[in-house]
Order: sequence, then structure tokens, then C-alpha cells
Amino acid sequence: MSWLNQIVQGVLLGGYYALLACGISFMFGVMRIINLAHGSLAVVAAYGVFYLADRYELNPFIGLACAIPVMAIVGWILHRLVLERSARAGELVPILATFGLAVVLDNTLFVSFGADTRSLAPYIDTLAYDGVDIAGLTLGHLSLLTFGVAVVLLGGLQLMLDRTPLGRKIRAVADDPATAQLVGVNAVAINAIAAAIAMATVAIAGVFLAMRATVDPYAGGPQLIFAFEAVMIGGIGSLWGTLGGGIALGVAQSIGAKIHSQGFLIAGHVLFLVVLLSRIVLNGRSLRSFVRTR
Repeated sequence: MSWLNQIVQGVLLGGYYALLACGISFMFGVMRIINLAHGSLAVVAAYGVFYLADRYELNPFIGLACAIPVMAIVGWILHRLVLERSARAGELVPILATFGLAVVLDNTLFVSFGADTRSLAPYIDTLAYDGVDIAGLTLGHLSLLTFGVAVVLLGGLQLMLDRTPLGRKIRAVADDPATAQLVGVNAVAINAIAAAIAMATVAIAGVFLAMRATVDPYAGGPQLIFAFEAVMIGGIGSLWGTLGGGIALGVAQSIGAKIHSQGFLIAGHVLFLVVLLSRIVLNGRSLRSFVRTR
């Protein structure tokens, strides 16, 4: 039963990783841009909601409702001032630009708030530690809420892409921006909207991070790694794949921690490397088969 409980905890942890990776997956799927400031922006949102809770005693969920539109505006501005312009100079420039942005954000947080860790757990009462026991399995309320939010968010984005006019425009721009422009779709505006949506999801991920753990000004780097691994395991640009990748990463880390005290991070990194190498091998075989048929 202890192994089953460990796997269940890994699945719930995977819900958080999927929530964190949602913005990276969505942005890359639409604009083919890897945002290296993703983790730092999530931490900025967490600190913003913490400031509202600490200074004005605002409930973190109300603070999150305020942070979402603010981060969406930040995403729109980020695209118009940084991503759009840097993308014209080549594929590598947006990566360097967002890396520089991450450095600026991390150090700005350090100067503004110091090196002390912050957490929203004291502001959400018993939600931070309460749970239910079902047949010997311990399910935390916050973990269940995080997993549910991840499923609803990813499902909602997928539904938006499949069923709405905006979603069809986003998919058209993602597939072929030049052709989309010819039929009257403003690719620049659509990409800016997509960046705003991605940053809104980043706000949600950052606040849930601060609820379930502590954050510091340089916490964005590790969070970026976890998000990137979840995206790569699940498949780049696939929203439901991101959920699967997050769950796989969470389960691997949970089992690794059960096997060895130092196995939490190692097991997740090993899974990521195995999946990455497997895809490289499979793509190499597909390429050789294609060449033989010519």
C-alpha cells in the first residue's frame, strides 16, 4: 500500500508540473519560442500575490484573480517589445532575450525582497495541510485542487483551440503564419494574445507554487527545468501530452524518493534523458528509412 500511496502522490505532484509547464507548451506550440524567463515570471506572480496577502491581508485566491489579468498584460507587452522583435533576428535570439529577462527579474526580486523565502501557505488556513484518507491513501486538499485546476486549465485551452474562432486563428498562425496573413488573420496580434494567455497560466502556476512550497528570488530556474522536462516527456506543443508528461515526471520523482533519499531529482532527470534519447533514436531510424526509400 505504501508504494501505491507513493504513486498517487506522484500523480498529484504531476498535476502541479503540468500546470507549471502549460505556458511553455502553449507558447512553443503557437510561436515556436522557448521562454527561458518562464520560471522567473511565475515567481514574480507568486511574490506579487504574497505582497497583497502580507500587506493588505488579501486572500491569495482573490490575489490570484488580480494577478491573472496583470500577467496577461505583461505577456502581451513581452511579446510586442521583446519576443516579436527578437524573433525577426533568428530562432536563437528570443532564447537569449528571455534568458536575459530572467536574470533581470531574479535580481530585481532579490534587491526588492531579499534572500528570505516566502510562502502563501499561512494565508490559506487549513487548505495547506488538510487532506482525506481513502483506503489507506492520503490525499491532500491542496494537491487535489492543484491537479483539478491543471486538468481544467489544459482542457479549457484545448477546447478553446478546437472550438472557438480565436482558437482556429491561433492554430492557423501556428501552422503557417504567412498563409494566415493572406486570408486576413493578423499574425502579430494573434501571437500577442497567445503570449497573454500563456502568461495568465504562469500566474496560476506561480501562486500554486507559493501555496504548496516556499519561493525565493532565484526559484525560477529549478521550476523552469521541471516545466521543460514535463513538456519534453509529454511532447512539445501537446497540451494533453503536457499533462501526461507532468504526471510521468511526478511519479518518477516520487518512486525515486521511495527507493533512495537522494532519488527524487535523479529519477526525474533519468526519465527525461531516457525519453529524449529514445526519440533521438527513433527519429534517426525514421530518417534512415526515408533515405532508403528514395
